[in-house]
Amino acid sequence: MTINTAETLGRTERVMTWANRAQFAGLATVGAGAIHLVAAGIHAEYPSLARIFVLLGAAQVIAGLMLALGTGRPAAALVVVVNVAAVGGWALTRTVGFSWVWGLNAPERPQFADTVCAVLSAIALVLAVIVLLRGARRAPRIGLVAPGALVGVVSVAAMLATATHAHSHGEPGHLHDETAAAATAGGDAGHVYAVDPSKWPRPFDPTQPIDFGGVPGVTPEQQARAEKLVTSTLQDLPQFADVTKVGDTGFMSIGDTNTGFEHYINFTYILDDAFLDPKKPESLVYQVDGDKRTLVAAMFAAGGMSLTDPKLLDWGGPLMQWHVHGDLCWSLDADRQPIVVGSKNAVGSCPANSISIFSDVPMVHVWIQPNACGPFAALEGQLAGQIAGDEPRVDQCAGHHHGSGG
Repeated sequence: MTINTAETLGRTERVMTWANRAQFAGLATVGAGAIHLVAAGIHAEYPSLARIFVLLGAAQVIAGLMLALGTGRPAAALVVVVNVAAVGGWALTRTVGFSWVWGLNAPERPQFADTVCAVLSAIALVLAVIVLLRGARRAPRIGLVAPGALVGVVSVAAMLATATHAHSHGEPGHLHDETAAAATAGGDAGHVYAVDPSKWPRPFDPTQPIDFGGVPGVTPEQQARAEKLVTSTLQDLPQFADVTKVGDTGFMSIGDTNTGFEHYINFTYILDDAFLDPKKPESLVYQVDGDKRTLVAAMFAAGGMSLTDPKLLDWGGPLMQWHVHGDLCWSLDADRQPIVVGSKNAVGSCPANSISIFSDVPMVHVWIQPNACGPFAALEGQLAGQIAGDEPRVDQCAGHHHGSGG
């Protein structure tokens, strides 16, 4: 049997008409955009990154709808542009990272969701290029193009407004996704969380009685110490609420405002012998809202100890989890003050002109604002730090395993 190549190609061309190519490219772009929009919600601990996901996802949805609904070459060109950005960005974040975007400053391994998103974007990119080369047809006079574009624009505005909000569900200790944000509920004072006494971490509301009872494996002594620490922190830490005055007591910012939180550290307290003293916290954590800074937690450090030190393991038992920040890289700002400038790359090296310091100092948070991940919750994602061993974390809603926090 002789195969006529020209005839076969002709049949393929007739099957894969312009409309088929355009609609498939449009739908693939919409699918990739939807994934990016979901990613924005689960990366809310990084406001800049969340906004990037919102803008890219919304652009893909709008461009994909326009092409699928028949707006021709202009829509195809827009689909090409947004998907070049999507595919190129994915490739770079999996190889070198973006040093200027916190949360993408170190390369990551491809995962299922981001790989599917990249594949959809690549398919749409190829098909949209074909549409540009082969021609287009006139847009319908009456259709869903204008309403679809309007809905897209309104959706962008709404999503940008909520991109930095970490929303907790009713299930204790659970956020909207396993990689959800730090879940501080600043401004949510007075909200009563449902509490399951057998679960830890459980949502924390400082306006309610401090009671950590019922957690398996916790001794009465450990419970009493942990409850007293939280109570004392709630009482003593607010003296540092005015961020404009903490510099007078030796605190300085480490320059991490783009994460949505800003840490102020006190090197004198890091080097002294105080241990879990709310009057001399080694670090203060402020939630960032434009120029406003709201004190949300203390981060205590235990200099001279290791993550496996019996004193740390026994002090709060399973209620508390100490961590280290061995991947952070420090440099000096224009005023010769130490700031965090990024994290180590895949081979464990810091960027040029930066070094790793305090990499083995154990730290733990104590919150004074409501937090869906508990009173000792770590900031999830890049700031989570590393814990000892391979057991699930007990200072995060998601229960991430060792090393996953970055």
